Formats: sequence, structure tokens, C-alpha cells
Amino acid sequence: MNAPTQSELTISLQAFSKQSHQFWSLQILGWLGYTVVVFISIIHPQFDDNDFNLKGQMLNLAVEVGFGFTLSFVQWSIIRRIVHWPLKRTLIMSFVSAAVLGLVFNIIKLASYKTIVYNQVWYQELNMLEFGGWFLFSVSTMFVWTAIFFIMLYNARLQKEHEMLLRAQTAAKDAQLQMLRYQLNPHFMFNTMNAISTLIMKKENDMAQEMLDKLCDFFRASLQHDTSDASHIGKEIELLDLYLSIEKVRFGERLKVNFDINDEARQAKIPPLVLQPIVENAIKYGVEARKQRNVIDIRVTKQDEQLMILVENEGGGSDKPNEKGFGIGLSNTKERLETFFSTPCELNVESGNTKTRVTLVIPFVITK
Repeated sequence: MNAPTQSELTISLQAFSKQSHQFWSLQILGWLGYTVVVFISIIHPQFDDNDFNLKGQMLNLAVEVGFGFTLSFVQWSIIRRIVHWPLKRTLIMSFVSAAVLGLVFNIIKLASYKTIVYNQVWYQELNMLEFGGWFLFSVSTMFVWTAIFFIMLYNARLQKEHEMLLRAQTAAKDAQLQMLRYQLNPHFMFNTMNAISTLIMKKENDMAQEMLDKLCDFFRASLQHDTSDASHIGKEIELLDLYLSIEKVRFGERLKVNFDINDEARQAKIPPLVLQPIVENAIKYGVEARKQRNVIDIRVTKQDEQLMILVENEGGGSDKPNEKGFGIGLSNTKERLETFFSTPCELNVESGNTKTRVTLVIPFVITK
């Protein structure tokens, strides 16, 4: 069995502290309310009686509330120890203990009342009708406390299960993001190594060496924040520039890239390496497919509470993106964004006769 982590221990301690605070607050407020009700309904109406003993009545009420407070604490302790039992068994045991404690509370109340208020022996002139009337109220009091304790404990359990569900959903979301990211990394590696292999076969060793060096620089930079779940536009543009420097070794003057990045958008939150597959597709189906000079425009702007990313390259194509290769790269990009932001994101591909444009619309969230 794995030892609990520090965060799990912290959550457990916080939950226990919160539950304990709730209990004592309810105890104090509940029994103060009980005191007020008894005073208004039982003691106050007797003020006009000639033999009314106010001092004795108040002392008796204090004893009654003190013992009630103690017995409700005992009931709380019992319920906390059996709350993990099967529900039916827990309910039976809880209300049986409440009935027993109600009986004890009733005897203490009667004994205190006769001894303090009337200076009698506690069992003197005791009849079952009087005992039964008091007993009903005493047991009802303990039953009410039992119901309150159950509500507290099961509410705490629901909150704990909700926190566990949220943590599980977060872990699943992180795992999904990593899975999608790892699907893209081999895709990029294959394309780059294939290009290096082609250069070597053409005896262009110096160019292959330069491309390999830049590939190492790219992976070194990307691994610096590989453990991070989030990046920002400024960092992604730097990585994209490194990636494009690799491609420029292959294509030379045939490839030109224009960046237009809004300053306010540079700190916008985004998943790592999310722009690379879009630009990779632009190169593969724009630059590689044409022999003349090609321009790729990359623009990032902020519009209200959304971030718009546009990648446009020269060269038209088919109206069926999947036939052009817009497969794992762009589909994974959209899925990563929607998983990352937990909301639908727009990814549109417009393929015309002379240009192809990919537009992303995502929530604008500033990195902290």
C-alpha cells in the first residue's frame, strides 16, 4: 500500500479541522438555542407563581444543558466510530444509542429538577406519566442531534468524494494531454530525421550536420519545460523559431516566415508545442509541394476574451483536408486544446487555389 502524499495528508487535516470546527459551533449554538427555548416556554410562564424559585430553575437549567451537552458529545463520538459500517447497521446502532442516552438524559433532568428546584429526593413522588412526558422530549432531543451529526458526516464524506473525483479528473486530463503530446513528438521526429537522411543520401553532409545541430538545440529548449503542463505564446514562438531554423536548412531561400505577434498576447496560456504541427503541415503541403519561394504568415491577436492564431501559407489544395495530410497533427491539436481549456475550441482549415489558412480560436488566459 502506498504511503499518503503530503498533499493528501494536508487535505485530510484540513477536512478534520473543518469538521471539528463545525461540530463545536453546532454544539454551542444548538444548546444555547435549547436554553432559550426552555426558558421561554417553561420557566418564563411561571414568573407569576407565588412559590416560583427562579434561582433554582436557572441552576437546574444550567445542569440540564451541561449534561445534555456532554451526552450529545458522547453520541457524536459513537457515530464517528460507526459511520463506516453498513448504512442500515449504522442507523440502527445510532438511534439505539440515542434512545439510551435520551433515557439517561431524562433521568438526570428529573433528578436535577426535583433536587434543585423542590429540594426533594430525585425519585420522590415520581409517576410514569410524568416520566414518560419528559422522556419523549429527552429522546427527541437526542434524535435531533443524531440526525444533525449524520448530515454533517455524510456531507463531509460527499465533499471528500467530490475532491477525489476532481483530482482523478485532473489526473486523467493530464494523462490525456501527455498522450496526445507524445503522439506528436514521434511525428515530428520522423519528418526531421527523414529530411536529415535525405540530405546525407545527397552527400550534403554539412547541411545535414547543421540541421542535426539545430534539432539538438530544439529538443534541448523543449525539454527545459517538458514537465510543465502549460506554456505561453512567447515561449512557443521561441520554440517555433527553432523548429523553423531546422526547416530553413532544408529549404533555404524557398522558405520565408513572417511573425506578427500582439504584445498583449505573448503571455497567453497554451499547451506546449501546440503550434508546431500546424506550421509543419504548412511546410509539408505548401513549401515542399512547390518549387518557388513560399511565405508562411503567423499572426497572433487578442480579440475580447479570445485569442486568435492564424497560420497562412502560399499554395492551394484539395477541399478534403485529410487527403492533404491534415490528420493526426491538426486533429490532435484541436483535441489537446479542448482538453487543456475544458471547453470547445475552434480550428478551421480554409484551402483555396492560392493559399491555405488555419485559424485557431481559444480562450484568452494569462499565465501566472
